[in-house]
Amino acid sequence: MNATAQLSQRRRLAILAICCLSLLIVAMDNTIVNVALPSIRTDLHASLSGLQWTVDAYTIVLASLLMLAGSTGDRLGRRRTFQTGLALFAAGSLACSVAPTLGWLIAARALQGIGGSMLNPVAMSIITNVFTDPRERSRAIGAWGATVGISLALGPIVGGALTETISWRAIFWINVPIALIAIVLTALFVPESRAQRPRGVDPVGQVLVIVALAALTYGIIDGPQAGWGSAQTIGLFALALAALTVLVPYEMRRRDPLIEPRFFRSAPFSGATLIAISAFAGFAGFLLLNTLYLQDVRGYSALQAGLCTLPMAVLAGLFAPLSGRIVGRRGARPSLIFGGLCMLGAPLLLTSLSRTTPLVLLLGVYAIYGMGFGSINPPITYTAVSGMPDNQAGVAAAVASTSRQVGQTLGVAITGSILGTAAGSAAGQGLAGASHPAWWLIAGCGGAVLALGAASTGAWALRTARRAAAELEPDASALPLEASLQGRTA
Repeated sequence: MNATAQLSQRRRLAILAICCLSLLIVAMDNTIVNVALPSIRTDLHASLSGLQWTVDAYTIVLASLLMLAGSTGDRLGRRRTFQTGLALFAAGSLACSVAPTLGWLIAARALQGIGGSMLNPVAMSIITNVFTDPRERSRAIGAWGATVGISLALGPIVGGALTETISWRAIFWINVPIALIAIVLTALFVPESRAQRPRGVDPVGQVLVIVALAALTYGIIDGPQAGWGSAQTIGLFALALAALTVLVPYEMRRRDPLIEPRFFRSAPFSGATLIAISAFAGFAGFLLLNTLYLQDVRGYSALQAGLCTLPMAVLAGLFAPLSGRIVGRRGARPSLIFGGLCMLGAPLLLTSLSRTTPLVLLLGVYAIYGMGFGSINPPITYTAVSGMPDNQAGVAAAVASTSRQVGQTLGVAITGSILGTAAGSAAGQGLAGASHPAWWLIAGCGGAVLALGAASTGAWALRTARRAAAELEPDASALPLEASLQGRTA
């Protein structure tokens, strides 16, 4: 009998809390940095592209290594890998806090990303291994998805408070004690587990993923400075395309691919992946534009800018668990439709943003966007994992987590490049006017969430999901996709 089946309910809940704690610091670190960017720019003399790399060095590494980390945990032990990730994340955070130069900070952010990549997919594997009952698992995954929304929305407030009252370096200090506490709690409560048949290592696929994402991001961020038609920019985009072109057929031929191509034959899984990219690209772009606008155009302090996002944080925090309950009862469709509408409508109100835009309008937009973003996370995770065999759930969750990081990476890169291309200056009214095309882009991301949410939860999508699940492992136990998409229990 599996040792996890004999765990008490209290211990299972403690394990869930530990896993959510790791997700809290990893996800919040994506957004806590945003509000400190103007202070980092001043102290380290960073350009706009330097600020973009401060964010994207973390998300690129995180996105690139999530799949490898998930398979490593299955092979070497999930608890051991989880604790190693926490230790590396703490070390990277400490290095960030003492960074004397921008280059040092970017390198330390990459180290954080290595540690963070070992946390999310491994923690999801731990959760699916501990919560074997479908109902309990759905609730646990709902709590997991809710933590993503809460942590990402809280980042600007916590970051603003620490930057204003102490220093931007303090936003990295707080990770260290949290990570150390999580390491100790993991040793006390989390049992060691491994996959019965660990997935093989795919070094070629791993390199191709890193090359594709890094080259694409580099080309987008440096495009305004190098020129969109320059040899460097065209070469980077060509390299990214070539890596992706080689990756797809290569993965289809492998027994244990880094990314399982058969997952994408399921319309709900593919939809969840694209929704994650769209939603998180829009959210990352929203935070970047909002931070620069509030501090550079309106002249607010880091704390004031963070407090302005309080409506977004509060409503994202309220709607995330509410959405998780709705997903469990009525399926993913209502949350995806509502979230997409909010994430489409709110940015449209800022497409004519100016220095004198009423604060009450800004706060209303933040509130609407927070409701939408909070509603999106639970159905993304739940739909990606539901219907998958138990031994594939961790891989499916890693793809969903990777999609989130890819979305954030591209959101920061594209939004910053739009500003760099359109703005005649980096501050003042020029920035507000230059942001208009970016707000249209963010609204487009919300529209994509809405369209994909509707398309990936219908009857046709259910049929593709059943076929994909049967191909993966016909006799494996899994939560039926009808339950996750339409709210019916098996």
